[in-house]
Amino acid sequence: MTNHLGDIQNAKAIIIFGANPAVNHPVGFGHFLKAKERNNAQIIVVDPRMTKTAAKADLYAQIRPGTDIPFMYGMLHLIFKNGWHKKEFIKDRVFGMDEVMKEAEKWTPEKTADVTGVSKELIIQITTAYAKATPGTLIWAMGLTQHTIGSSNTRLAPIVQLALGNMGEEGGGTNILRGHDNVQGATDMCCLSHTLPGYYGLSKGSWGYFAKSWGVDFDWLKGRFQDEKMMSTKGYTLAKWYSGVLAGKPGEDKIHGTPLKALFVMGNGITSISQQAKVKEALDNLELIVLADPFVNEAAILTDKQDDVFILPAATQFETSGSVTATNRSAQWRSKVVDPMYESKTDHEIMFDLAKKLGFYDEYVKGMLMKENKKEFTFPEDATDEIARIIKTIGLTGWTAERLKKHQENWHMFDEVSLRGFGPMKGEYYGLPWPCWTEGHSGSPVLYDIHRPVKEGGMGFRNRFGLEHDGVDLLAGKGSAPAHSANKDGYAEITAKNIEEVLGITLTADEKAKIGKNWKVDTSNIIAEKCMEAGIAPYGNAKARAKVWTFPDPIPMHREPLHSPRPDLVKEYPTYADKPNHYRTDTKYASVQNEKDWSKEFPINLITGRLVNLNGAGMENRASKYLAKLTPDMFCDIHPDLAYEHGIRNGRMMWIHSPEGTKIKVKAKFSYSVGSDRVFIPFHFAGVFQGKDLSDRYPEGTAPYSTGESANTVTNYGYDIITQIPETKGGLCRIEKA
Repeated sequence: MTNHLGDIQNAKAIIIFGANPAVNHPVGFGHFLKAKERNNAQIIVVDPRMTKTAAKADLYAQIRPGTDIPFMYGMLHLIFKNGWHKKEFIKDRVFGMDEVMKEAEKWTPEKTADVTGVSKELIIQITTAYAKATPGTLIWAMGLTQHTIGSSNTRLAPIVQLALGNMGEEGGGTNILRGHDNVQGATDMCCLSHTLPGYYGLSKGSWGYFAKSWGVDFDWLKGRFQDEKMMSTKGYTLAKWYSGVLAGKPGEDKIHGTPLKALFVMGNGITSISQQAKVKEALDNLELIVLADPFVNEAAILTDKQDDVFILPAATQFETSGSVTATNRSAQWRSKVVDPMYESKTDHEIMFDLAKKLGFYDEYVKGMLMKENKKEFTFPEDATDEIARIIKTIGLTGWTAERLKKHQENWHMFDEVSLRGFGPMKGEYYGLPWPCWTEGHSGSPVLYDIHRPVKEGGMGFRNRFGLEHDGVDLLAGKGSAPAHSANKDGYAEITAKNIEEVLGITLTADEKAKIGKNWKVDTSNIIAEKCMEAGIAPYGNAKARAKVWTFPDPIPMHREPLHSPRPDLVKEYPTYADKPNHYRTDTKYASVQNEKDWSKEFPINLITGRLVNLNGAGMENRASKYLAKLTPDMFCDIHPDLAYEHGIRNGRMMWIHSPEGTKIKVKAKFSYSVGSDRVFIPFHFAGVFQGKDLSDRYPEGTAPYSTGESANTVTNYGYDIITQIPETKGGLCRIEKA
């Protein structure tokens, strides 16, 4: 999220792709409505389903799933054709826009309408309204990401904003709505398989930096791996972990790594992952399953495995304390309300005990003792300070426990729209949104804003791809530096070698001895401190990259979903070639898409999404009789005309079949929110699998008040070419009366 929810009130136009904040972020959605009150802001929704958010929109486009790129190119076609783009902004601050312009020329309103299913008149109306009302903010969520081309979707959306000059502006930016209160924090700490915390890469240098920062010997750390090569190799993803278990079985994707024999799950609803039949098969074939959760993780219910399945009672967020990171990059301190109840343990206690059993507890906690050479640590305060001390890449140096607690104690002293503090919080923004470069930095509420000084949250675009490409300068143009900068133009990221030249300063001998190699590994923080004095962003000042020459598609390109209802368009916009060793597994693309014309047998688009009273896999919500009563049954929104064609009556049971050979039995719910070519199902249910009720498997007294089929039993095979996020938003299905 480049800006923040309160800043949406500054927008004069809001366009929302694949997100439903009225349901998924009902409190945050208040800022959208206030923008209408303050600025008469136009709300525009682009979504395959008429959502509660769309009901509040001024303009709504019911797009065909998987065609967001054509829609955005259709907008760009009109923006460039009519001269609505910001030419100087693009010249000084964007690289590669010329190639985007060439691609946009192809996407006339007529062509865009044919591919997306949205009329050309509405495309023109939406583009005109959005382009002429500045600043405009662009919103998205999982409806844009969960596709084989999700990475291209999330590249083209910012390109629209760059074309209009909406990036780095109050009321502008790209605002991505994360699902829970600490999804951003979990991502920042890289609870992923391809980077270290803070998005540091898997290089030997990065490992060496962390070994030093943790106070452990590098050779000891290396020895924790079976092979040194594993240190620099991406691991399995959550989306396809099952491949690591099922490797070698007929028809399964090949793996390039060690097969998985055990699964340890902490606070993750495995039943919210696509390919539930594969997930079940993998669970059944594991040697050990450990599930740590406040409620019964329904992986234990899904599996037929009877032995070596352990359910650990984990404490809730109310029984512990620490920081969480909101969707806008702000940290919020959370205080413990009660001590852990019964036999439950907090997550960190479980991890500490595990580290002791595995023999590396002393090394595991050593980083918390290093700041002041402590003999004992206090959790979570010292863990928070450890993170602040080490993570430079996104600027977490200012996130000390002391500062975050002070923000919690004075939350009422911040402005809702600007996040600006008053009284004791003057000079700071609420939650110190990263980057927060130093322990005295204000935080950065709006990324890439050059209208304000760096010490007050200003910055240009990051320099991380070199100084030039194909002979073109990648640094920002003249006069494109943040306000009051000692260097008014573009400049490279700051290192020990160039700091004196770029900042126009002279370091003392003592400073030269202490300074780190570059801003990312400078534990002395001299680079950041000197940069603040000179009004320089430590990560440089470069051009945003519209063209990514290292990606399969250097500029975003439309590619039809693997299971497309338009075989004619598959020929024109084919998917990628199959990708070997994609996070240790071979991942299929073209071989699936070309296997057959899937639309003949599965002619209906399948849409999944969230309900306001449920969350994720729904384990905790369905354990509440009040929340469960609001949605007692798993259901399918279906247009009455489509239901009539299949003899399905409102409130009666129906089957949904997927191309994977799986099926679910759900209750039909007549609705005009979907067209007659698509159906919608929520993804919060479990406890029933392909028509079989598994309720008897819950330990006594733990069954939720409602169970149902998992939507992800029928979501289609398909994974993003870069991140391997599953394609749950662009599949096909077949329906019949139960």
